[in-house]
Amino acid sequence: MIREIVKDIIFLQQKATAAEKSDKAIANDLKDTLAAHADSCVGLAANMIGFAKAIIVFKHGKDTVVMYNPEILSATNPYETEEGCLSLSGKRPCTRYEIIEVKYRDETFRPKKKKFKGFPAEIIQHEMDHLKGTLI
Repeated sequence: MIREIVKDIIFLQQKATAAEKSDKAIANDLKDTLAAHADSCVGLAANMIGFAKAIIVFKHGKDTVVMYNPEILSATNPYETEEGCLSLSGKRPCTRYEIIEVKYRDETFRPKKKKFKGFPAEIIQHEMDHLKGTLI
């Protein structure tokens, strides 16, 4: 189901709670909502569609990746950039890391660990900020 993008700053600043297998419907709604905004969006966090759960989705090439309970294990090569967000107007400066290693559960809730670099790493960091209630 395509969900409306939340713009309520107070809600967006809440920390997400751990996701569970039973939250698959939220992940599906995230994928549908991301696809509906494909012209202006490359990633979403669950709180952006009204659920304070630790779930993110993002485009990685032609694939849409779902991460439940992602955790950054390492981050190297910091750089300054500007990012926009569907939940906020305009662009804001932020620090990101070129290479990150992430531990998460995949779409079938299996544990995974993977390194990302470049733009996919930036997307993941942005969406994980949402899970912490951090707005850029």
